[in-house]
Amino acid sequence: MPDSPIRVLHFAKGLGLGGTEKVMQLFVTNLDKTRFSTAVYSPKDGERATQLRAEGITTYIGSDLLTVLEKFKPHIVHIHRAGWPDPEMLKPVKLGQVPVVVETNVFGHYDPSPSAAIIDQTLFVSEFCLKRFVKINDIEVLPSRYDFLYNPVDTDFFENTACTDRDYSRPIAGRISRADPGKWSQIALDILPTLARDIPDFRYHVIGGIPEAFDFVRNNNLENTVIFHDLVQTDKEIAAFLDSVSLLAHANDTGESFGLVIAEAMACGLPVVTHPCEGLKDNAQLELVDHGITGLVAASTEEYVNAIKYLFSHPDEARRMGLAGREKAGRLYRAQTVTKQLETRYLELLTNKGII
Repeated sequence: MPDSPIRVLHFAKGLGLGGTEKVMQLFVTNLDKTRFSTAVYSPKDGERATQLRAEGITTYIGSDLLTVLEKFKPHIVHIHRAGWPDPEMLKPVKLGQVPVVVETNVFGHYDPSPSAAIIDQTLFVSEFCLKRFVKINDIEVLPSRYDFLYNPVDTDFFENTACTDRDYSRPIAGRISRADPGKWSQIALDILPTLARDIPDFRYHVIGGIPEAFDFVRNNNLENTVIFHDLVQTDKEIAAFLDSVSLLAHANDTGESFGLVIAEAMACGLPVVTHPCEGLKDNAQLELVDHGITGLVAASTEEYVNAIKYLFSHPDEARRMGLAGREKAGRLYRAQTVTKQLETRYLELLTNKGII
């Protein structure tokens, strides 16, 4: 029987502002503090670590994970990673003889290495990622070993913060991403000349602009149409940005293994326009955005333009989709609900190993 509460150490390679780190933060801060004592380890400090410490969460920063394990003595180590073989991450956990090891596999990759044998359960961040994993690797999936658990989203905050009298007819679209070319699609730019021509007061607000986007806007004389914003750090800033637009225009050629920004926009009551990705690329954006229900899915530039025009010209439909998205986000991605599901998995794993 472990000491009470159960000690859980979450581990990520960095503590910056990325989605992986945000998910970890939401899990750690929402775990039941009467049952679980949580801490975070990472080789690198960052903005997310500052936020964690402000919430009273212990953070261990440095290169010596084994010393941290000896000090904290976790019953569970929860690793957040892409899924590729990573012996440097797993070897200390094995040497530390941690009773239970859980992995959140962010991008659905397969790790056949011997070091991965210590993982008791792999959790994919969407059903899409789990199904693709099975298809590609031809692995028999048992829920006790491989399962999916949606990323947690602070839907309560976004729902309570979002404006309640949004005017969906305002021709204002927005997009949020890291300032990384890998998070963009050319479709996000190709739609702009037509929209600017056909809707004179159309505005496109962007967080995460990249050099290619700045060049496109300048070369097409779109400086009055596209407004670039600085990167943001908090949900309050994200919510304020989303309050300023009428829909989220998502476009990313690599796709989404989950899509935190999409889920946050849904929680704010925004309809989402997105597009499918080809082949076996990430496509969980289609798991979040139900065409005609929580938003619109467009397969080409022309379809994307028409989808945005439709939502602007049919504000009642846009509102209906936005409210449906809010309901779906609260039902499936609410941080408190998803964290309770994680707690259940923790307890099952500890019970199966005879630890509790």
